[in-house]
Amino acid sequence: MSHLEPEAKIFACSQSVYLAEKIAKDYGIPLGKVTMSTYSDGEFQPSYEESIRGLRVFIVCSTFPSADNLMELLLMIDAAKRASARHITAVMPYFGWARQDRKDKPRVPIGAKLVANLLTAAGATRIMTMDLHADQIQGFFEKPVDHLFASTIFLPYVESLNLENLTIASPDMGGSKRAYAYSKFLASDVVICYKQRKAANVIDTMELIGEVKGRNVILVDDMIDTGGTLAKAADLMIEKGALSVRAICTHAILSGGAYEKIENSKLTELIVTDSIPLKRESKKIKVVSCAPLFAEVMQMVHHNNSISGKFIM
Repeated sequence: MSHLEPEAKIFACSQSVYLAEKIAKDYGIPLGKVTMSTYSDGEFQPSYEESIRGLRVFIVCSTFPSADNLMELLLMIDAAKRASARHITAVMPYFGWARQDRKDKPRVPIGAKLVANLLTAAGATRIMTMDLHADQIQGFFEKPVDHLFASTIFLPYVESLNLENLTIASPDMGGSKRAYAYSKFLASDVVICYKQRKAANVIDTMELIGEVKGRNVILVDDMIDTGGTLAKAADLMIEKGALSVRAICTHAILSGGAYEKIENSKLTELIVTDSIPLKRESKKIKVVSCAPLFAEVMQMVHHNNSISGKFIM
């Protein structure tokens, strides 16, 4: 180990151990030891059970609800800083509160900016995440941000399906940029769903911009929450003559009755990553692990190598 290249260690918050173990295995080192002390009122305190002085520390933690995940990450960053770690990288496959990236009405917070401030204040020197809900969230940080794209692992899977008459679709206007990027790589057509909401997670109307008759359609989105949008879009496309409809969603939040909506919809398959653990199995849900991608990029970062080669769209 040289003075300019400190040893690297990988640790995990308690709800992300399942993913961190796979990342550490692909990286080629054992997952670091952390213990958690919990008081009777629910307060908790993480503790590193090995020296991290002068080292590069990667802390794997997806900050999906509850807020305990975010709080645990902040405490682990603070503990690493006070234990004299040289570099502290918050590896957040899923960056929670990312939907609060702007003031869309009066008297509301910008939660994504608040989370960025908290991570910086705790002592994170670098952030690594995947498929942010809005690209501009990178600008909320004064620290380096490695924003990875799940397309790196999804596109090879799509190509392996060997689908003819392929069309890429966006479930809303906001995701059109992502859909066009996929379509450019796959040399396919694009359609867009135009939807209007009554309230959050409640769709009023949905219309289709483009032709899907006789096409195999793949919907692409950064996350799936209640599943209402994708289920409605899939049913609409089948009604319009689509041969099949699949969906690619990076972050499988799947709250409320999402599993039932997916299973009862016309979707052939839902492909997701393991950035968030599934609550239960489903015959329609295929999980593609993001662990190899994060392990490889973490090694590149550790050895100060360019990661631009990992962006295939």
